[in-house]
Amino acid sequence: MADNDSLMETMPLTSEERKKINLNNLMNCTDFSGGSILLKIVRIILAIIVLTLSVYQLITDNFEVMPYSMLFLGALMLVIGLAELQKDRKGFGGYMCIVVSLFLFFVSIQDFLIY
Repeated sequence: MADNDSLMETMPLTSEERKKINLNNLMNCTDFSGGSILLKIVRIILAIIVLTLSVYQLITDNFEVMPYSMLFLGALMLVIGLAELQKDRKGFGGYMCIVVSLFLFFVSIQDFLIY
């Protein structure tokens, strides 16, 4: 009986099936510290967005983008908290990041509604 790798090589795959397999491999693939690579990529992108918005606000003294900054910061804190929980560090830090992210989401939505 052939193993799964040789069977997968002989079966023709459509482009949609290849994309699905690649996305599943990316989501299930972990780095050496135990976290997901996809979460690490999302964390880096969100950190760059938050840093860019914060530097813009600091240089221009224009605080109209503050709700967006808080929204992306809340998303960043949520991803950090989920990464901590995924690493099986069920301590205080992961849960605290999730609670802080929920507070930031609440404040940013409230700021969107006021202005």
